[in-house]
Amino acid sequence: MSRIGNKVIAIPAGVEVTVADNNEIKVKGPKGELTRKFNEAISFEVEGAEITVARPNEEKFTKMIHGTSRALLNNMITGVSDGYTKELEIIGVGYRAAKQGTKLVLSAGYSHPVEFETPAGLTVEVPAQTQVVISGIDKQAVGEFAANVRKVRPPEPYKGKGIRYKGEHVRRKEGKKAK
Repeated sequence: MSRIGNKVIAIPAGVEVTVADNNEIKVKGPKGELTRKFNEAISFEVEGAEITVARPNEEKFTKMIHGTSRALLNNMITGVSDGYTKELEIIGVGYRAAKQGTKLVLSAGYSHPVEFETPAGLTVEVPAQTQVVISGIDKQAVGEFAANVRKVRPPEPYKGKGIRYKGEHVRRKEGKKAK
């Protein structure tokens, strides 16, 4: 039984949701527009300012895809109305970030700077040399780009140096002097 799939999705003011044939859903809001094709087994009904997601049977696959489809649609609606943001902190001597045009350039202790081209639909801001703010309407794209930036130099457990999400707790180890 999917508890998530049975929840009704509320459509905020200023957001339009259209369900086309082949379960292709288009969500349009103040921040932009997203389109996604969902599985044929799931049905979507738009009733006023609410959307209900229903499944036709109780098979295992339909139960699994029911909650996933509802969560993805809810993320699309939240993205076009509010948007998503990931903030990264850079900790370490000489570690810094800079924005050059559409590129994010990281100096993370390597012999060369690491450059990232900003994907379409995302905005990257560098308010300080040790902060990076990634924002956009697609939750998956924002999270994936933030994870790729973090992967350049993940935080290490001894001194805590590296790139981490804002508010992320890094478990610290004692080191050799513990003996």
